[in-house]
Amino acid sequence: MTASPLLQAPGAVPGDGIDAGVAAHYGDPMREQRLLAEGLGVVDLSHRDVVTVSGPDRLTWLHSLTSQQLSGLPPRTSVESLVLTPKGHVEHALHVVDDGERTWLSVEPGTAPALTAWLDSMRFMLRVEVEDVSERYAVLGESVDREGVEGEPPTWLDPWPRVVGDTATYGPPAEEHPGRDRRWREVIVPADGVTAAVGDRELVGTWAAEALRVAAWRPRLGAETDHRTIAHEVDWLRTAVHLHKGCYRGQETVARVHNLGRPPRRIAFLHLDGSGHTLPEAGAEVLLGDKVVGRVTSAARHHEDGPIALAVLKRNTDAQVDLLVAPTISAAQTEIVPR
Repeated sequence: MTASPLLQAPGAVPGDGIDAGVAAHYGDPMREQRLLAEGLGVVDLSHRDVVTVSGPDRLTWLHSLTSQQLSGLPPRTSVESLVLTPKGHVEHALHVVDDGERTWLSVEPGTAPALTAWLDSMRFMLRVEVEDVSERYAVLGESVDREGVEGEPPTWLDPWPRVVGDTATYGPPAEEHPGRDRRWREVIVPADGVTAAVGDRELVGTWAAEALRVAAWRPRLGAETDHRTIAHEVDWLRTAVHLHKGCYRGQETVARVHNLGRPPRRIAFLHLDGSGHTLPEAGAEVLLGDKVVGRVTSAARHHEDGPIALAVLKRNTDAQVDLLVAPTISAAQTEIVPR
């Protein structure tokens, strides 16, 4: 992808991996994290892809294909939805907002081509048009707890960790959830106007945004997910899945696991021993004794809690024991999805 023009800002240090193309930080990640937690600053997310769907059938069509209630969605109302495989595995995560004329989808970096191709293949005779507009639009992240209003750019407000619609939770209720105080929204602006959209606000890197996401137990496609992930494992039903909306691809797995069983894996939060001054890489093995019981999905340094991580573990892993990561970092776990 083309590097963001905001990488020319003073102190900008490029990110890598899933967040390549934008700044990991601007010289002081801890200060940036505190600014973000206080509702200040803006995060360059212009590496995220953007897809639009236009036409009079767009919302009922997207409703029929994805996991969330979308038909009749009012303008400037944010929702989250998932595209699942026929076996119910998470394939795409959609940050959805409609402006009254078209539906805007903010999606993970590099996922728009596959998503657009699949949506195009599902159009049939319906009055919809799908377009990958990632080259023309950029995304900015803000610690703001407010939907966009008329006259503002398309804006997606993160519902996490509220319980959205007719669904279920696998983690704690919203009022007891560690993510309850996290404010987050994504604003979609023209790519050639991203510098002007930032204005004189303080720039904050993705390291800061990721640390607050991890502390809020918020799953992210491509980090907490792999080709086997089902939404129940990472507590994604609470914001992205409507349990009684009718048929869509993968719905049978969602209903079966919810009604009859438990997910084969579970997400957990880890407090890491920081004495070694190193963070594990995503994908690092999580050990119970000499047995591999899972993997680290995201790790970060939090401005208050120190080194933290999310991990996906085998469901039957004892929730009361400390674990080892990669293999010398001790980790105390907090259960999110129960055994």
